[in-house]
Amino acid sequence: MLRATLAVTILAGIFVLGGCAADRDVPPEQPAFYLSMAHGGAKLDAAVAASMISGYRKNNGLGAVEVDPVLMQAAEAQSQVMASRNKLDHNVTGPLGKRIKAVGYDAKVAVENVSAGYHTLAEAFSGWRDSPPHKANMLNGGVTKLGIAASYAPNTKYKVFWTLILAAPDSK
Repeated sequence: MLRATLAVTILAGIFVLGGCAADRDVPPEQPAFYLSMAHGGAKLDAAVAASMISGYRKNNGLGAVEVDPVLMQAAEAQSQVMASRNKLDHNVTGPLGKRIKAVGYDAKVAVENVSAGYHTLAEAFSGWRDSPPHKANMLNGGVTKLGIAASYAPNTKYKVFWTLILAAPDSK
């Protein structure tokens, strides 16, 4: 009887320790800016993007930007159209000013970065930061809001199409 009880106790201990070892084998959750957008159902975290861009702006002596739902809608539409047409183009459905006005955003200032082929937010941000015109947009001193989107199109050359709209509302 003592042997049976001891055997059960040892087996229970092995299962408990085995569970602990299994917990150690689980990789830590990946930061949102490293999540791949190159698959169906991928969801870009706009708050993380705003934090990343705001940090970059602060390091350059500028104010933060915050997510704007109307600009999010405009960015999503631009990325989806580029993806559906397999075309990287600011004016695929018209100029930025016209597109954001059509969704109800009156801007004092508005700039846009588009790109394609980057699979993660970190890659897209780095590409924009390393491109003088895109960098200038991210460091535009007049902007306070942003909208950002990534659209996945598996049967295209680039797979992921990105749009970043930075703007400031017209307060008239």
